[in-house]
Amino acid sequence: MGSVLFNAFSFLQKKLKAQNIPCVNAVLDLKDGQRVKDILDDLGIAPQDIEGVFVNGKIAPFETPLHDGDRIAALPPGTPGPYRLLLGLVSSAGKKSDKKKDLTK
Repeated sequence: MGSVLFNAFSFLQKKLKAQNIPCVNAVLDLKDGQRVKDILDDLGIAPQDIEGVFVNGKIAPFETPLHDGDRIAALPPGTPGPYRLLLGLVSSAGKKSDKKKDLTK
């Protein structure tokens, strides 16, 4: 048991706020064995609403196990171009990162 800190960005933040879902520095209870996917499901966030998820500042797959004190950030599709490379959503060749492919595993 414990908690995680959740933040949504850009269009996703607007969508969640409209539904009164906590999405800015939201402290969420963490159950034993929960993964990123479980938190997103609990918040009602569909996989197609996410382009990248970060756990403690690093891009991570949906199956990443969570621990007390972890920080989760969710980015929707449409993150502005220059930031996509810096965030690891695309490679320098302009192709989607291998890490992005792993998000749905």
